Amino acid sequence: MRPLKLGINIDHVATIRNARGGLHPDPMRAAILAQEAGADSITIHLREDRRHIIDSDVFEIAGGLVIPLNLEMAATDEMKEIALKLAPEAVCLVPEKREEKTTEGGLNVIDVQDNLREFISELQDNGSRVSLFIEPNEMQIKAAHYTGARAIEFHTGRYCEAVEKGDYTAASECLSDLHIGARLAASLGLDVHAGHGITYDSVTEIARIPEISELNIGHFLVGEAIFIGLKDSISKMRQIMDDARRVSF
Repeated sequence: MRPLKLGINIDHVATIRNARGGLHPDPMRAAILAQEAGADSITIHLREDRRHIIDSDVFEIAGGLVIPLNLEMAATDEMKEIALKLAPEAVCLVPEKREEKTTEGGLNVIDVQDNLREFISELQDNGSRVSLFIEPNEMQIKAAHYTGARAIEFHTGRYCEAVEKGDYTAASECLSDLHIGARLAASLGLDVHAGHGITYDSVTEIARIPEISELNIGHFLVGEAIFIGLKDSISKMRQIMDDARRVSF
């Protein structure tokens, strides 16, 4: 049985810090706590507008971890230069709009696949494994494969929203898309990850998809940490994931 990895996104620890300025709460401390709680990697998104994670966070966290760092970023020249200097273990390319509250969907790889080939090649030649954050759509998956990226991360927001609303017809349709997409991606040799909007209630069925090797979860766990602490919120998610994985095989 292949274990399912858990990446913890700590962006919103920085969101809280930035609401008042100063140094607290410290994203580096959150990264260390997540590492101690059993996280397999730490994810941070350096946005163009620096609304949460800032440049100094990126380099401090990268230098203070034992587990890998996954840097989410837009495919821009500015971000590429930062990633080439940092050389994180993983880079996930995501769509980004200034007006959005959070990432609203997957990257439209089809429209930029030729440009992405060279962009991704530079990063992977520099030692970073590149993934693309996409919808579980056949054409997007094939375009992602064409770019030379080694992994994809499926946007799970629509499934998780349907579960939250109790719309089980929509949830079933979204889950079917995730299963079909994961099988296709794996058949093409892509490593399959998933993330966005995942909660304790929505993680089980995603974790049971055998081709998925990694989940990246952040906002929900940072929110739960207010009530039960960050270590406990992560440990609970890990337990649900592991239980689901055992049942699925």
